[in-house]
Formats: sequence, C-alpha cells, structure tokens
Amino acid sequence: MDAAARVAELRSLIEYHNRRYFELDEPEVSDAEYDELVRELRALEDAHPDLLTPDSPTQRPGGAPTSLFAPVTHAVPMMSLDNAFSFDELQAWGKRMERYISGDVDYVCELKIDGIAMSLRYERGRYVQAATRGDGTTGEDVTENVRTIAAVPKALKNGAAGIPTALEVRGEVYMPIASFTALNEAQGASGGRLFANPRNSAAGSLRQKDPSITAKRDLSFWAYQLGAVEGGPTFTRHSEMLAWLGRLGFPVNPNIETLDTLDDVFAYCQRWMANRHDLPYEIDGVVVKVDDLAQRGELGSTSKAPRWAIAFKFPPEERNTLLKDILVSIGRTGKATPFAQLEPVFVGGSTVGVATLHNEDQVRAKDVRPGDTVVVRKAGDVIPEVVGPVLSKRPTGLRKWHFPKTCPSCGGPLQRLEGESDTFCTNLDCPAQVAARIEHWGSRGAMDIEGLGEKTVYALTGNGLVRTVSDVYALTLEQLMQLEGFAEISARKLLDSIEASKARPLDRMLTGLNIRHLGSEGAKRVARAFGHLDRILDASEEELAAAEGVGQVIAASVREFFDNPANRAEVERLREIGVNFEGPAAPTEPQVLAGKSIVVTGTLPGYSREAAEEAIKARGGKSPGSVSKKTDYVVVGEAPGAAKLSKAEELGIPILDEPAFARLLERGEP
Repeated sequence: MDAAARVAELRSLIEYHNRRYFELDEPEVSDAEYDELVRELRALEDAHPDLLTPDSPTQRPGGAPTSLFAPVTHAVPMMSLDNAFSFDELQAWGKRMERYISGDVDYVCELKIDGIAMSLRYERGRYVQAATRGDGTTGEDVTENVRTIAAVPKALKNGAAGIPTALEVRGEVYMPIASFTALNEAQGASGGRLFANPRNSAAGSLRQKDPSITAKRDLSFWAYQLGAVEGGPTFTRHSEMLAWLGRLGFPVNPNIETLDTLDDVFAYCQRWMANRHDLPYEIDGVVVKVDDLAQRGELGSTSKAPRWAIAFKFPPEERNTLLKDILVSIGRTGKATPFAQLEPVFVGGSTVGVATLHNEDQVRAKDVRPGDTVVVRKAGDVIPEVVGPVLSKRPTGLRKWHFPKTCPSCGGPLQRLEGESDTFCTNLDCPAQVAARIEHWGSRGAMDIEGLGEKTVYALTGNGLVRTVSDVYALTLEQLMQLEGFAEISARKLLDSIEASKARPLDRMLTGLNIRHLGSEGAKRVARAFGHLDRILDASEEELAAAEGVGQVIAASVREFFDNPANRAEVERLREIGVNFEGPAAPTEPQVLAGKSIVVTGTLPGYSREAAEEAIKARGGKSPGSVSKKTDYVVVGEAPGAAKLSKAEELGIPILDEPAFARLLERGEP
C-alpha cells in the first residue's frame, strides 16, 4: 500500500475510533492501540508533507460533540497534548523548545488523570456553566450534571483576593476506583451493563439526561489550568496560578511538583509509574508543563497542541485481543474458577495468554463469549483479568458461554454453595484437587519444600506415587530418579528439603493443611493461641472463636476440617512421620516494638520489603500496608509509594530512613 492510501486508511480509522471514544463512550481499541495509529499517521505526514491537510486528526483534538446536549463554544480552544513514551522523546521535546526560547526552564509535573476534560465557568464567583472539551472548539453543555459533583465549588471562597468577573477553570472529572468498583457491583447485581474502566464510567455518568443519576455516581474533579479570564490577578508562573486556584476553593492535586531538569522530570515519571496503584484514582501518565508563562507565550502552539506541554504516557495496562476459549480450573479447595484462553498479547509489561474470569456471576455479568474481542487488563502485579467484550466487534451468532455442570478433571458434579458466588468440585479425590493440595503443602508460605513445584507434583500424582501430603514423606531416591528431569543430585536435594520441612512451626503446617478460610495470618493466630495441634484438635468451636483475631468463620471451618475422619487420619500419619505439631516458638528478638505500627514503603538497601516487615513483626510490632492515624513510623527506602509518603507528611508521622530503621529495630526508638 502506498503512503497516500495508508494515510487515507489511518485517518478513516482514527475518525471512527474518535467517534466511538468521545461520542459513544464505547471504544473498540485500547488507548495504546489508538496511540499507535496516531503515531503512524503523524510519521507518514512528517515523511510526506504534501499529504498533510488541515482536517487531519493529527491537527485537531478530541471528537465532535454529540447532539445529546446543547453546544458550547470555547472562548479559548481546549487543546489536546502531544505524547512522549520514552526519555528520548521527552528530551526531543526539550530540544524542540530550544528553537523558540533560551535560558533555564522549570517544569511543572502533574499526574495525568484518566478522566474527562472539563471547562467550568464562573461569573462574579458563582458557578454558571460546565462544558466538555468536544472537538476543542465546541463542547457539550453538561452544567446541571457537573453541578451534582461535590468537589466542584458552586461559589468561590470570599477570602481569596481578586476574584475575576468571569473565570474559566479547566480540569478533569473522574471517578475514584472504589466508586467504580461499587458501581459495577451494583450494575452486575441488577443485570445492568458493566463499565470497562473508571474513565468510561465517568463519561457515561456525565452523559445522563437526568442529573439525579449523575449525582449517584460519586464523581470528583481536579483543577489544573485556566481558560478565559476577565479581571482578577495576573501570574508569572503556572505554579502560582495553581496555588491561587486552591485558595479559591478548587481541588488541586497534592502530588504536583516543580522541577528544573528533564532528568528530574523523568525520575518523577518513573516514580509514579511504579506507584500509580497507590492512588485512589487512575492515572495513565504525567503531564509536563513549562512553568514560566512568558516562556509559554514565546513557545506558542500548533493547530492541535501547545508546544509548552507534553504528556508522558505510561505503558498500557489494557489491550484488546481474541478470547479463544473459556476453560475452568480446579483449585486445592475444589473451587472451580473460569479463565480465559487468549490470543497472546503484550500488556502491563509481559505477554499474557490467560486471564481470570473470577466466577460464574462475573462471566454472566460481563457476557464474554469465545470468539469475542475482549479488553484485557494487567495492572502491576495483579493477576491479568478480562474486563469485558468489545460488543461492536462481536461476530454474528456468537453463543453465550455456560458454566459446566461437571468437573473437567474428574467428571464429578460441580456444586454452587447456597448464598455464595463460587462453584466447587465436591470429589476430594479429584486429580486436580489432589495435585493442587500437595503443591500448596510444599509452597513457600506453608512447608516450604524447595523443588516440589507444579511440574514435579503433576509427575508424582500422575505416576501414582503421591495421593496425600503424608505420601510426600515416603518418597524414595529410586522413585524420584524414575521421573523425567530428575538425576541423583536433584532427587537428593528434594528429599533433603522434604526432611527439613518436618521442623516447620505449627502455623506453617496449619496453612499447608488447606483449611478453608484459614490463610497464613489466621494460621499464625490459631497457633499462637493454642501452641500445639493437639489442643486445637480438642478445642470446641466456641474456644477457637474466642482466640484473639480468629472469629466465628475461621473457628467453624477449623472445627469442620478436623471433625472429618479422613483429615484426622492424615494428621495421625503426619504425627508418625515426625512432623512438628508445636509452635510458635518463643520470640528470639526483644519485643521492643510491641504495640507499635510501622509502615514500610520503597526498597531499603539491607532488606527486601518483606524482610523489613518480618523484622518488625519479630520484635512485636505491626506492619500494615497503609498509613493511618494509628501509624507510629513510616520507613522510607528508594522509590517509595508517593501516596503513603504524602499521607505520612499530612498526618505528621515520623519518617525514617534505613539507618534510623536499624536503630528502631535495635532499641524501639529511632
């Protein structure tokens, strides 16, 4: 295909996707895939200037306003931003600025909120109008819907000097993650349509003809820019203007920083890319702006974007791909979990070929079907999940997927427990359950048997060598050496690790026994309260529930497990083998942190995060995952979570570096 034909094709595609994104709130491609189309078109137009036309989507922002609301003409165009995806592109932007200005440049870095750009107009300090960006020149009048947003001030603060006669403030309307989750839960419970992400739910909430519906959606707002202004104070720097907006009563994001080099800007971008999930709202990058307003005037704008700002985009966490099939896995408790088999796609920093679908209700609510194009999301270390289908790409006649009635591993019946969303295989001898239970017994959080991973477990169970966890301790060198991949050295190493596991403390054994509702923390509490497995075996449900931090649900589950004759028989086999039934051991460290709560964020030179938290707990302290008023200290290493650090500063909680942390562990004071 020649350049002219490809340019025409790309423009048509981009216009189509603009309409689906900006007007219909039903995108068919991820942001990353859209950006790739725009980048290809821009590269072709740069290489063939004769093909560039004023109506190209690279020369204008956004999409056309819809007919749902009255049009609003922006006095000052609402431009979009050019994008950078690497440090080289960030530097290239800095080099381009040198053609227009000289001298030092300060940069204001703002989190790029994944929401809806909004223009708010005030006359004599009173809220009078709200409009979407639209195509940058004309937007939609959503005044009454935005009026329901509590974060948007309806009257500016009287204490702020110099309130303009007319003031246009620009910012982002967004939906907090917790509100988005609650909305989708409510939608699913009522059989309604699920939203793909907080950005789409915010857009859909704004485009309601009935403002009372918008009012129920818990939207919020961050202010970040001025539009048209009549009267009021003048500023020399963007950072001054942001501070003034805060004094007027507008919410201004607390994580904005002013930096003086692009190296520092890139470090800011990297820090927030690593810590983006510490925030209660979604971001997809960082907006970098020149702080000096006179320099902005010298830089000016292109037809689409200002030269004095750029958006540094984070790697995509959502991509579209083909859902090849929906299968069901059987876990160690018999839980049957549907998962998606996907056409492999690179998302969230790795190639994803499978993704969770959680349970039967989630599949039904999302209505994903084999053959669909689906949105796949992988955020940080979270297990990849299918967000939902791209309905406009669904082939005609695609059949709904129904949860199977029988177990895919043993063929036994699958049963959904009353009042629960989970489905279970009730056959305790199911091969998939057996393998999963044994793998769990040997896992790091349980008996920590190095070498007893998934591949080895399936070989052992498949050859009939192991059916229960006690069978693991009867394995011989000769049996292991018959398995593919085992030589004498690796077989002896596994046997040594199996033998060493007998001495693990009681809480590890309780974790490994696979008792429903009893995780590692619950196992520690039960072990701490009773000290020996025999006392747990003899305890009533009421006695178990009375133990500190245990509760009725765990107590009932523990009692039910040990009342099962098969489980009691397995416990006796483990006793004969010599597995330790006692614990926990008395603390070996002085309990200098008893009663104290210490949060760890970032990487410490001498500790992993987990090791630092264990060191705190070993000395009697607590190490929760979030900062609160009850926190005594926050230990900060390299690349800390910005939200945790900001919260600690806000609450006045002492912040410790690595040397101070070492002193804290030694004597209980930093």
